[in-house]
Amino acid sequence: MNDRPMAGREILIGVTGGIAAYKTAALVSQLVQDGGQVTVVLTEAAKKFVGAATFEALSGRPVASEMFQGQRYPLGAHIELAEQGELLCVAPASADFLAKAALGLADDLLSTLYLSFSGPVLMAPAMNSAMWAKPSVQRNVEQLASDGVRFLEPGAGWLSCRKEGSGRMAEPEEIARQINAILSAGKRS
Repeated sequence: MNDRPMAGREILIGVTGGIAAYKTAALVSQLVQDGGQVTVVLTEAAKKFVGAATFEALSGRPVASEMFQGQRYPLGAHIELAEQGELLCVAPASADFLAKAALGLADDLLSTLYLSFSGPVLMAPAMNSAMWAKPSVQRNVEQLASDGVRFLEPGAGWLSCRKEGSGRMAEPEEIARQINAILSAGKRS
């Protein structure tokens, strides 16, 4: 049995603004322990919840967050990262990011990377239960699913708004298992 099932696999982890970003730190740690080569892409809102230093320490790589980083990514971070990664996972995927992705908007590095990326995409939404239930959010999820995006739907439980309901991001272990399953089923780039 391989104790490092993702050895050498290039995984892109997008982190959007939401309290569930703290769980993404555990996800990155798990993926690295499993042998994955992880690059984290933070939105500006994500930085309000978990800092770049946390993800850099856990991944062993610099965090990407700026659209224009000429010396680091002379061809554009969205292009170079899209070519480097085998899988893009957005966790947490906020309502804002789901809307951007469904509409094809590209106003930051992560949304531009999503549009440039041609490999498998997994999203783990997280938000308040009222937001998750909103018809517009569900339409965006349906659109993205029809575009080929895979989802780990949020679970029910205690939310940061101090209420019980649906909207909790899937647990890091579950997301890591799904990433491993997707990569195992596909061919290595």
